[in-house]
Amino acid sequence: MLKTRFAIAAIALVVLSAPASAQLQPPPARPAAPKAIAPSPRAASCHNGASFDRFLADVKGQAVAAGVSQRTIMEASPYLLYDQGIVNRDRGQRVFGQLFTEFAGRMAAPYRMQNGQQHIKQYAAAFARAEKEYGVPPAVIAAFWGLESDFGANMGNLPTLKSLVSLAYDCRRSEMFVGETIAALKIIDRGDLHPDEMIGSWAGELGQTQFLPVHYVNYAVDYDGDGRRDLLRSPADVIGSTANYIANGLKWRRGEPWLEEIKVPPNLPWDKTDLTVREPRATWAQLGITYPDGRPLPNDNLAASVLLPMGRFGPAFMAYPNFAAYTEWNNSLIYSTTAGYLASRIAGAAPMRKPAAPVAQLPFNELKELQQLLVRAGFNVGKVDGVLGQQSRAAVKAMQIKFGLPADSWPTAELLARMRGGTAQAQPQATAR
Repeated sequence: MLKTRFAIAAIALVVLSAPASAQLQPPPARPAAPKAIAPSPRAASCHNGASFDRFLADVKGQAVAAGVSQRTIMEASPYLLYDQGIVNRDRGQRVFGQLFTEFAGRMAAPYRMQNGQQHIKQYAAAFARAEKEYGVPPAVIAAFWGLESDFGANMGNLPTLKSLVSLAYDCRRSEMFVGETIAALKIIDRGDLHPDEMIGSWAGELGQTQFLPVHYVNYAVDYDGDGRRDLLRSPADVIGSTANYIANGLKWRRGEPWLEEIKVPPNLPWDKTDLTVREPRATWAQLGITYPDGRPLPNDNLAASVLLPMGRFGPAFMAYPNFAAYTEWNNSLIYSTTAGYLASRIAGAAPMRKPAAPVAQLPFNELKELQQLLVRAGFNVGKVDGVLGQQSRAAVKAMQIKFGLPADSWPTAELLARMRGGTAQAQPQATAR
């Protein structure tokens, strides 16, 4: 899976396809060994001018030093080819800038919730074992399974080794992908997959929950007892391995919730609505937060944050420490919130309430302008790309506090006008939820 999530757009294009059936689909047919495409001269600049062949020889040497056998190197070599198209795709990817309600409406659609529930029933023994051993609820595993590949229907169709070594030769994240290439060779070396079976996304993830090779090596488990860790074809291995990664890689807290919808009062201290701010549920209850149907929050000390993915007029959630597993799996707030919401739906939660009125979103060019103004004001917003990432949200909140606006991290026309040095007429808005 994409831990840093540099391929969110690619995932969305895949998982927005037609619903998968309850039965797992067979993996793509094994392709012939791929043909090489000449490297770009630009790629060699961070390798002291070394050609791709020289670079690849060095990577193979590192793999052998890491314990990979010469037999595996020989088997994999026909697939260790450079493809400039992969590099171009990596550089040209663009993260989605949809509203959370639009993204979640598609990705956490009822059919995916129902498929998740069906898979939990179909593979009840594996899910029960995983929950007992790792403490991860079935709904949490099923949500990632559904989002990442529609339960095995859409795992990608590109040769993994070619993708990895191409991205390793490129200069953008060379060190990371050299490590991933060596990890992929280790997967082959220990007998889990053959080189021609390693088919996945363009960014090198493998299997039904899209593990990067390093995570495949570290967290994949043989849950069906056949002696292989097969995340392409074995549902049991997928379930156990995903649970292992969530529990031990992402530090899941057994027996604790992850995300719940809430109703916020119109006078909430908006500057406290941030994943970096944690208060006991009893404190949030005293501030007027309830469940959507008006039931009070538990009067206890369980720490939680208030998450407003679309500001104070959009959906509102109580995010617990376990929600950090979602943001670590995918640091896109829209994706991670959708994954947590889908898991809650699979577990039986009601659909989230619709906003009382449409929530205004700045158009792409204005969001990009706002980011540029935030950079001039001294904030680090990451890439100025017109997408509201977590760094941009933090900067927006800081400027809202400076201008005395409700600090809910949601960029508005009024904030943009203030930062331009002008004035803006406040637009009528719905009452906060």
